[in-house]
Amino acid sequence: MMSSSPSGPKRVSDQVELTNPVNLSVGGMNGHLFRRAIHLAMSALPFIYFEWGGSIAEALGTTENQAVSLVIIAILAVEALRLKLGITIFGQREYEARQVSALAWGALGIGMVFLLTPTEAYAWPLVLSLSLGDPFMGELRRKGMESKNVVIYSSIFIAAIWVACWYWFATPLWLALIFGPLCVASEWPRLRYIDDNATMILIPMAALLILEPFLKIMP
Repeated sequence: MMSSSPSGPKRVSDQVELTNPVNLSVGGMNGHLFRRAIHLAMSALPFIYFEWGGSIAEALGTTENQAVSLVIIAILAVEALRLKLGITIFGQREYEARQVSALAWGALGIGMVFLLTPTEAYAWPLVLSLSLGDPFMGELRRKGMESKNVVIYSSIFIAAIWVACWYWFATPLWLALIFGPLCVASEWPRLRYIDDNATMILIPMAALLILEPFLKIMP
């Protein structure tokens, strides 16, 4: 609610302050750990997509892109119902009763990866940068590490993910030098209604799509 003051109405900022995630999680520490476990479990999504995506789509009588879109639509429909009811579930943050949840943003972002960059060289590092990188940064902050060190260690950690993807999935090696810091920077905006689960996927993916005409990775 806006309140009057001698200097005029107080404006609500579009930025949010960093807070202790345990204090805001439904279920306290157990809820926080459950949330982290869900984040880590997202690491399996590229494997499911590339190994079984075709079979799942065939069973549904759809194309792979249609199957991905249906999953996104279903998640967003459930999210809309949750928001309508104003509820949060175990592991969610209290404020998510009034805004789109991190889980929904993450599902949208990962779904867009499979729709727009459906190649292992791109999808694996993009998803792992979120599923592993975001919890890594969050736990460093929760331990009280200085912001500068969080940025340095997280950039190295995420760059290592891209190097691993170079080894396993032929991701261009030099991208690690760019996308380690870029993925960390993509987590910085503390936007009130857009979770970093979205920005950590969508911003690096946009950069890859801009570079793709030169990289020529996708068929």
